[in-house]
Amino acid sequence: MTIQLYNTATRSKQVFDPLDPTNVRMYVCGPTVYDRAHLGNARPVVVFDVLYRLLRHVYGPDHVTYVRNFTDVDDKIIARARETGVPIDRITAETTQWYLDDMAAIGALEPDLMPRATQHIGDMIAMIGVLIGRGHAYAAEGHVLFAVDSYADYGALSGRSVDDMIAGARVEVAPYKRNPMDFVLWKPAQGDEPGWDSPWGRGRPGWHIECSAMAHDLLGATFDIHGGGNDLQFPHHENEIAQSKCAHPEGGFARYWLHNEMLQVEGRKMSKSLGNFFTVRDLLDQGVPGEVIRFVMLGTHYRKPMDWTEKKRVEAEYHLGRWFSMTENVEPDLSSLDYIISPLKDDLNTSGVFSRLHTLAQAGRAGALRAGIDFLGLGTPENAEWFQGKPIIVSTVGGPQHAVRPYLVEWNRLREARDFEAADRYKSKLEAHGLKLSVSKGGVEAEVPADFDPSKLEGLE
Repeated sequence: MTIQLYNTATRSKQVFDPLDPTNVRMYVCGPTVYDRAHLGNARPVVVFDVLYRLLRHVYGPDHVTYVRNFTDVDDKIIARARETGVPIDRITAETTQWYLDDMAAIGALEPDLMPRATQHIGDMIAMIGVLIGRGHAYAAEGHVLFAVDSYADYGALSGRSVDDMIAGARVEVAPYKRNPMDFVLWKPAQGDEPGWDSPWGRGRPGWHIECSAMAHDLLGATFDIHGGGNDLQFPHHENEIAQSKCAHPEGGFARYWLHNEMLQVEGRKMSKSLGNFFTVRDLLDQGVPGEVIRFVMLGTHYRKPMDWTEKKRVEAEYHLGRWFSMTENVEPDLSSLDYIISPLKDDLNTSGVFSRLHTLAQAGRAGALRAGIDFLGLGTPENAEWFQGKPIIVSTVGGPQHAVRPYLVEWNRLREARDFEAADRYKSKLEAHGLKLSVSKGGVEAEVPADFDPSKLEGLE
């Protein structure tokens, strides 16, 4: 099975050709552990979990190494410790476990390796020393900074010139910097802040050096895939490339760069100021099953913005309930798996897989459907009972087929004919029978109770 992936570095879809098919290596940037993971944090976890599953299927589970790090020393963590009076090691231990529990709840497999930054301080110090020795970094006032102008290809990943980056970025202007774009590799520890001894004084690493040092230590100077959200493309990934290639010019660092797009809520950027900010745990505690969260996320291609909506949540509950009721106590038909998941080989086309699962469900092929559900990590059909009795969304544009749809078409016809008085009367009659009607993009839709009897609408005028 040939896999094609969109490589950000080349801005093209390429055939994935691993360096060593017996040891396929992938690194994905993980969380800074100081609080609960919000819904946007979960998207790269789900995206790269699907890629991990695909690679294991193609190359064998023993021939794939997936690394995702934890940043457990950071200004945000220090600030949280000062705010709460809770020791840093307790904060990071607790929030790391929160993260693992929440990601498991949405069906994510644990990576093979999950290094913590504080476990690799020695590797970071050694790498910084190499960069200084090669003339790519310099010490100044207790700091060590990477000299951006020493690396000619800086900006190639994001496609920006250094001048453009200076103009568009909020860079820290400090008197000890030779160039405004130079970034910190090591910073002095102040007062009671955590710190480690180094040739440049007691301090701690900058954020970017962490991933370079851990990736090199665990995967080597050249490995196959590096992934993360597209918000990390600049400066984090750009800086990783620069310091890694300058410290280890014999290697190529990552060969394929994959970036997922960001998440929105009801068409708007998720923000505390807009009141639409929530964590994965918030949804789980509200009774939204993890497989529903995962289903909604997989419904949008990873390189497109993903919009979390109430409508999508309801539709996910409906489809999963239908699939689970069909596949409970059914053995998976693994002979169908290659057909089901083959769209994934085209740059993780998850919606293509869903299309095939819907077709299998319509054909009553429960064993094949079960195989696809299991592969995608969508939960266990034994959870079918929870999904029973949930309402569904019926629309004039897509969605499940339902006997209610012709009545929605008629209501929409009256609206489009601008016969608003008749449209309002018709809507009132529909809602009097228990439907909840609304206008959606391109058409109209209704929330229909699971036990709704369409025969009640017969003869409606």
